[in-house]
Amino acid sequence: MSQEIELKLTLPPRAVAALRRHPLVAAAPRLGPVQTLHNTYYDTPSLDLKAHKVAVRTRQLGRNRLQTVKCAAVSGGGLSQRPEWEQPYGGTFDFSQVDAPATARLLARHAAALEPVFTTRFRRETRRHEPRTGVSILLMIDTGSIEVATPDGEKRTDLISELELELEHGAPADLLELACELARDLPLMPADASKAERGYRLFLQQPATLARAEPSTISADQDVVEAFRTLALSCLRQWQANASAAAHSHDPDFIHQLRVSQRRLRSLLKAFAPALPVEFVGEWNVRLRENTNRFGDARDLDVLHMELIDPVQPEGLPDAEGMARLLRLAADARTAARRNAERNLDPAAQGRLMLEFTAALLRLPTGPLAAAADLRTFARLRLARLRKRGRRQFDAAAGLVPVRLHALRISFKELRYGIEFFAPLFPAKATTRYIAALTRAQDTLGFLQDVDIAHGRLAAWAGENGGLRAAAAFILGWHGPRYARLRRRVLHDCEPLLWGKTPW
Repeated sequence: MSQEIELKLTLPPRAVAALRRHPLVAAAPRLGPVQTLHNTYYDTPSLDLKAHKVAVRTRQLGRNRLQTVKCAAVSGGGLSQRPEWEQPYGGTFDFSQVDAPATARLLARHAAALEPVFTTRFRRETRRHEPRTGVSILLMIDTGSIEVATPDGEKRTDLISELELELEHGAPADLLELACELARDLPLMPADASKAERGYRLFLQQPATLARAEPSTISADQDVVEAFRTLALSCLRQWQANASAAAHSHDPDFIHQLRVSQRRLRSLLKAFAPALPVEFVGEWNVRLRENTNRFGDARDLDVLHMELIDPVQPEGLPDAEGMARLLRLAADARTAARRNAERNLDPAAQGRLMLEFTAALLRLPTGPLAAAADLRTFARLRLARLRKRGRRQFDAAAGLVPVRLHALRISFKELRYGIEFFAPLFPAKATTRYIAALTRAQDTLGFLQDVDIAHGRLAAWAGENGGLRAAAAFILGWHGPRYARLRRRVLHDCEPLLWGKTPW
């Protein structure tokens, strides 16, 4: 068995020529002629191998045929490490060299039922980059397609336009260093999905789906920096998947989930700040905040429509034309904000930011204090601090001033994220109940904030027009009773979360 350590990057087909001309690529010696690779991937009719994240393929390379078995690995920022078994293929599968017991048993059980599922056809140009003694990286430029034959004789295809950086000698950080250099000049996006994963999605006709926050997988035996890196890579996967999908879709929820990943990363930085270099925390807090702000207006207007405008039923309103005009103004603003968000979603800029963040993660030092600290104790101290900050915001919100209630909501959000990060360290049932109560309180505060923001937006759209102002008042009045009810009891409902029993 060999371990394949690689960094996969996608780029638009139109940028492949510029990639070949890049000084770092042009200076890397080519290893042999450009190869045309024809791969066929196999599975059972019920896709048992896919279910266990195992891929089996044969590769036609000139007159030679190879058989390859790969197991999926957790990837972050496009960087992955996975086991691989490769050997000549003589027309029948031979899995005797697979020395991972569970994988060997799976393959033996299903070997007789394997059949072709999809193929990949691409041209590969391979070069070797050796920036210094002891470091050797293969650069593989792949261009072609993934193909699925349908029962009616048609074909479904998906383009392949990738740069794979495979480590021969050196450390994973060397791959990131090279990728960051290339990304300064080229539109590269790190990609976690392998050709096999993409092929299965094409076979199953699965569209891109929203990537939501992953459950925390940290464990008490990790040191503090290692736990931070685990959680940060999880946020990075959410960011990366949604940024990639948003570049090919008009669904605004992809951008919303991208923003969630940025907020979670910033909360993670704050939660782990005492164990991290000050410069790292400061730099990435600013850069992630600026990235989030690119897309904020679009989400705010989506919320305004979904939560406040759409539920209103204006039947019987004396000035129906005023309401219709106001709704048109709101819809136009929403459309403009979405278009602006899509323009701001520059895949090249997102890719550079992801690669630089991943490189910075790998460079993080583990000092003696972080190495010696007990993770559970660290978590208790940090959650206690977040709760104490929430108490200060609670006291400041006693007058129910909107800006103070908004600050309380932010503190609740950071506390919730913190508990979600550290959840595996504490009793599951109590933690789940506490998170659910925090979420309810955060939702209440969020509704109050949405109405307060809507006051300003509706007033700006209405201006001095009497019909528009009447329509705006109708919308706000529709939500008035609920707003008043929640506002009266919000502090009462929040108080137990800040002074009552906690799961930690």
